[in-house]
Amino acid sequence: MLSGVAGLRYTMVYGKSQFKIGVNMKKTSLFRVLCLFVLFVAVISVAAAGDKPPSNKTTTIDAETVKKWSAPYRNWHYYPDHVIAPKPNVKGYEDVAKTDVPTVFQIPGDKKWYMTFIGFDGKGYQSFIAESDDLIKWTNMRLAMGYGPKDSFDYGGVVLGAYLYDSYDIKAPRTLKKKDGKYFSLYGAYPRQGGYELRPGYEGVASSADGITWTRAKDDPILSVHQKDCGAWEKSCIYQPWLVEHKGKYYNFYNAADGRIEQMGLALSDDILNWKRYEHNPVIPNGLKGSYNQKFSSDGKVFWDKDHWVNFFFGVGKGGAHIMAAYSRDLYHWTVDPEPLYKSGGNPSGLDKTYAHKISLVWQPESETYYMFYNAVGSKGRGIGLITSKPIPPAEK
Repeated sequence: MLSGVAGLRYTMVYGKSQFKIGVNMKKTSLFRVLCLFVLFVAVISVAAAGDKPPSNKTTTIDAETVKKWSAPYRNWHYYPDHVIAPKPNVKGYEDVAKTDVPTVFQIPGDKKWYMTFIGFDGKGYQSFIAESDDLIKWTNMRLAMGYGPKDSFDYGGVVLGAYLYDSYDIKAPRTLKKKDGKYFSLYGAYPRQGGYELRPGYEGVASSADGITWTRAKDDPILSVHQKDCGAWEKSCIYQPWLVEHKGKYYNFYNAADGRIEQMGLALSDDILNWKRYEHNPVIPNGLKGSYNQKFSSDGKVFWDKDHWVNFFFGVGKGGAHIMAAYSRDLYHWTVDPEPLYKSGGNPSGLDKTYAHKISLVWQPESETYYMFYNAVGSKGRGIGLITSKPIPPAEK
């Protein structure tokens, strides 16, 4: 660090008070030497401060601001049915009877929309991909990433969806971004087959040459309950990640469990392959007794909204599972809006009467409409539902 500051170097030998700063001590005044030394200390202090998250002193966001920021995402319009059914009839995978975890994106140079989702076939999770021209009708479903090898951390399930995007602005296209010539996604994983989300759960990192077919980018998990820095709050299971790139650093917002309580933590990376947990996890804990996120604060999706970050997550508490939001100015400290944006049971048909959670948000610029896909669990099973910021014209339904 010092070599970049006017080519200076220094040595301190206590007892002799010897300084070497690239200058001749016999020709340089003691005052100048001391000034240069003070400058060096200041540069080192600034560099060290740059590696630390912002102070927590002024990071709480007042209730009035939270209410204002949440307003554009309330009172949206429900689509009457699943856009991807619990049984999507993917050729060769007809045993799939539940769908979950939608994530919508685009590929550079391609106008189509793509969605990955997971299908449960009685054994575990696999990730599938579908495509659409209008965000309503999804076709050409096929496997995106299947089960890992036996005895591996992802043998029982692979949940794609934490993609590296070109921009995380809330109205930007969800366009995949290449790094080192490949697209990347973090993914949730399970080691055992035979059930739904069988613990303990892991996270891996996958890559793709085309954005359609994905494979492991690293053979070891990036997060697990067996790592030394695993906190007490996440000892039971690691769940789904969400990837954000900001100012040369990668952020992984992930939910994890201790017993029946799920909370959201943060891990950081400089290269997308190797991760270190934030020392002050969880960043979004579960809520107070009687709150809408009393038991879970999970599955966050983070975007930049004009002058702040918004984290769409689901809470489990009063009345079921609901779509909620938290806000931050620095990605480390979050203020939760205690009132859900959308509650389970919002669709009067009963489509989401049990759970409304695990969202994917995209902006349609032609109609100036937000499309929020989510896992809708209710009277018609577990499938992919949709709410929009404007009513969808009848011709599109």
